[in-house]
Amino acid sequence: MSTQTSTPTVTGQRDSVLRLYLGRGVLAVAWALAFADAHENLDAVAVTLLVVYPLIDAVSSVIDYRATNGSERRVTAFNGVLSTLAALAIGIAGAGDEAAVLHVFGTWAIVSGAAQVIVGIRRRGPELGKQWPTLISGGLSFLVGITYNVQAAGDNPSLDVLAVYATGGGVWFILQALLLGWKSRRLRTRTV
Repeated sequence: MSTQTSTPTVTGQRDSVLRLYLGRGVLAVAWALAFADAHENLDAVAVTLLVVYPLIDAVSSVIDYRATNGSERRVTAFNGVLSTLAALAIGIAGAGDEAAVLHVFGTWAIVSGAAQVIVGIRRRGPELGKQWPTLISGGLSFLVGITYNVQAAGDNPSLDVLAVYATGGGVWFILQALLLGWKSRRLRTRTV
């Protein structure tokens, strides 16, 4: 009887995470396309887009927090607060120069990437798949954040890399959503 009552909850959580990952991935790719055209000058449009990107992550964290009840909730809440603070810090850094923005973005990428890895590890159970795309994406975010900070300290910091970062993250989120969808179909086929 406990299997019957937990299955709809697990299925609902999986479907909710699937929709969240798919939406998050599509928004990241759309943001990358917009930012690729707008970042040549660190003007109001570019800074607005830079602030919006971590806010997308913050809102996604709130949605994720409300939709799940696993051990990863605290990390998800932390990431939501972190992303909100990153948006504020990027807005302030945007009044400076590209190096300042790249430092803040890189630091956020390091910490949020580590949080993503923790969430991926905690979601590796059979209900939500093995989470390989999430783990890879979080690990890459961590490493790329370090690279951004090194680049920001160099002679020629450039925001070009941020559109690539967002595209890569978006693709990994979409891939994770597709894997969760495939897993859901397989599980439904088994029960029918």
